[in-house]
Amino acid sequence: MSPNQILHRAGRWLLAAALAMAGVQAQAAIVGASGTLSAGTRSFDMFAGEGYPSMADGVQVYSWGYGASTASGGSGLMQISGPTLLVNQGETVSISFTNNLPTRSSMLFPGQVGVTASGGSAGVLAQEAAPGQTVTYTFIAGQPGTYLYQSGSQPGLQVEMGMVGALIVYPSGNPAGSKWAYNHIGTAYDRETLFVVGDIDSDIHAAIDEQVRAFKALPGYSATSEGLFTADLSKRFPKYWTLNGRTSPDVFAKNFSAELPHQPYNTLPRLHPGEKMLLRMIGAGTDLHPMHHHGNNSWAIARDGRMLGSTPAAGPNLAFSDYTIKVVPGQTLDALWSWTGAGLGWDVYGKLCNPAQANPAAADYCTHTAQQRHQLASDIGKPIPVKLPSEFELAYGEFYSGSPYLGDFGIRPVGAGAANTSGGYFHMFHSHNEREVVNGGIFPGGMMTMLVIEPHGVTIDVGQP
Repeated sequence: MSPNQILHRAGRWLLAAALAMAGVQAQAAIVGASGTLSAGTRSFDMFAGEGYPSMADGVQVYSWGYGASTASGGSGLMQISGPTLLVNQGETVSISFTNNLPTRSSMLFPGQVGVTASGGSAGVLAQEAAPGQTVTYTFIAGQPGTYLYQSGSQPGLQVEMGMVGALIVYPSGNPAGSKWAYNHIGTAYDRETLFVVGDIDSDIHAAIDEQVRAFKALPGYSATSEGLFTADLSKRFPKYWTLNGRTSPDVFAKNFSAELPHQPYNTLPRLHPGEKMLLRMIGAGTDLHPMHHHGNNSWAIARDGRMLGSTPAAGPNLAFSDYTIKVVPGQTLDALWSWTGAGLGWDVYGKLCNPAQANPAAADYCTHTAQQRHQLASDIGKPIPVKLPSEFELAYGEFYSGSPYLGDFGIRPVGAGAANTSGGYFHMFHSHNEREVVNGGIFPGGMMTMLVIEPHGVTIDVGQP
């Protein structure tokens, strides 16, 4: 794909993001598979399969991945990352896993206790399914938190090929009408988003593709034939870096975009000022990734599905603050991020007024709504402390509304700022390792998205969006 084609595709996704953010659905949650619930058991019908996910530069990468049936809440196709499994604490989870790969595979559930399996045969790390076989895994979701699941068969290779996904366990002690990540009010949040952070060496994938094609061409091959495929992982050198299976700018496209059938989940977290966003981070690759969010620090409240607290009753009293989340391979981390504009030193709504004025009829009375009082009281009504340049002295980005004020629009050249339809603030969220924000060596791409601060009154779609 040429640079012009890449820019054209990026433009389409930015426009798609703009249209998506103009949606009318009122809730925001993580998109995933909820299975079917009966008598306290939540059941999933899952499988492993082959496919060719698309990178944003147009390269299609042969991959292996998990999938879930439409009855279980999946798309019916293999996907990277695997279907996000949504369950509640205390439920029995039953997963019927059918292996459609030409080699044996399995499912492994780090952090889950008492996992049992029936069918297949015993492997080193997990009960394995040969091609065409089905294994049923069962466990009780005993502790809330963010977890991953992955293949326990040739895990170095199969995780590289895409055999990894997210498991989210919601707490049983969550009061009605509220959202807690764990069984303590100190983990309360308003919205949540998921980052399954991965890295891909497309040369390894191409080598396995070639081996599989040769294997399938052998006389007597059938869907139950079992092969063994290998790669020299010591020479691994990633060329693509993914968020929920997509590379930027594809991360902005809607969930379940028809153009990305094997990568159904987007990554575009959005919230209103003062709301708390729960960032569920999963290290699904082989390398460590420093994910840096602009706008504010986040507070890490849990690691590997365990709250960072001295005791459960103390809440996350061992939480720590940082502006870069270190996403460690095989590890999960939950962090809370919020934005109020506190300390900017000026009124983010551009209302020049006197906060001490009590007469609503006075010209200098502050007309801020209750939702607009998330700023410091000392900043309300205060003018921006710089002289704004004229439009002839500005270079306009796709996310700039033309105004420094939240929810406001200024003069923009025709076509400029097309991705900002609400007057929101866009804060970058990206890998701080610069080689990870490219697609096949072409910038921008890879692990790069936005945290969007939307004005109150702007609805936020389910799954953001």
